[in-house]
Amino acid sequence: MINFSNVDFTHQNGVVALRAINLTIDRGEIVAVVGENGAGKTTLVRHMNGLLKPSRGIVTVDGVDTRRRSTAQLSRKVGIAFQNPDHQLFSDTLENEIIFALKNFGFPEETIRQRLDWALNFFGLEQYTKDSPLILSGGEKKRLTLACILAWDPDVIILDEPTVGQDAIQKERLAEVVKMFKSVGKTVVIVSHDVEFIWPLQPRLVIMSAGRVVGDGPARDLMRDRGLLESARVTQPQLVQIHAELKASNSHPFVDTLEARKYITDMVKR
Repeated sequence: MINFSNVDFTHQNGVVALRAINLTIDRGEIVAVVGENGAGKTTLVRHMNGLLKPSRGIVTVDGVDTRRRSTAQLSRKVGIAFQNPDHQLFSDTLENEIIFALKNFGFPEETIRQRLDWALNFFGLEQYTKDSPLILSGGEKKRLTLACILAWDPDVIILDEPTVGQDAIQKERLAEVVKMFKSVGKTVVIVSHDVEFIWPLQPRLVIMSAGRVVGDGPARDLMRDRGLLESARVTQPQLVQIHAELKASNSHPFVDTLEARKYITDMVKR
């Protein structure tokens, strides 16, 4: 669905952000992109909806070269929630913020109202419907940007650091949304330093360092490779560390705390 072929990208100031990227993301995948600050993660995903165009190589979405489509055209198919919500919000009220894209994409009025109500209620923002986004906290602004993207239901959802400023309940809710999208065939790309959020999702993991992809495979495999993680300055999830310390007999690290607790309880009983 999304394909990078020998892609380089150099910023106007001469800084090379992407180097020889070859990457294919298929429909229905959950992909987590990890790496230290400056590794090229955000630059990579901004190529997926045409916000950035490659300096060399080709990026295609459903076989279409992103250089031949506007960002507005690509955004109907590929929605991105930015890391900093202040770079995305511009309307005078939350209501207008959410319905802006829906109107531009030609949704009928009844559908717009239904999706507006769903988005506000799901993200706990219904009390601010007529208020300015400027009054929201950082975490609430983040939820608003997610609401705006999910309301128009794109085929590909890109979440750039979605858990920043969110409490445990909101993180759990977001994780359920990601799983729901996978169940209906959506593609979800998550850029995040929050490995504890990523790990239970068991995504495909793309590890970046200095503008290159240095690891690509199932999280359950790559998160066990301490040498690779350390070279890219990625933290190993706590459940993977616990599994290693226990020298657990099951072949793969615990996916969640319930699985870890069951193993430890059974071990104590034995």
